[in-house]
Amino acid sequence: MFVSIGIHRHPKPEKRDLLIDSMRRFGAAMKTCKGLRDVYQLEDKDTGALIGLAIWETKEDWLAARPVMLEAIKDDPIEEWEESEPEGFRCTPV
Repeated sequence: MFVSIGIHRHPKPEKRDLLIDSMRRFGAAMKTCKGLRDVYQLEDKDTGALIGLAIWETKEDWLAARPVMLEAIKDDPIEEWEESEPEGFRCTPV
């Protein structure tokens, strides 16, 4: 199992819906790829952070899917929609 987590801690309030839409398109693109177990777009109600979480069969499946995912959001100026850089985590079981 391989888990990819993206955390957008400080979306600009006026761009929040655009960022959520982008995250949903990114997730929809994942659903066309081999090895995806599940994908979620989440919100931390306490902080307002937006979180993308995807569970893959293997890291290799995730790597193979990257071009498809990035194509889905290639025209999105995500850096203009946030106050800070998103954080990314690539996780495996311990």
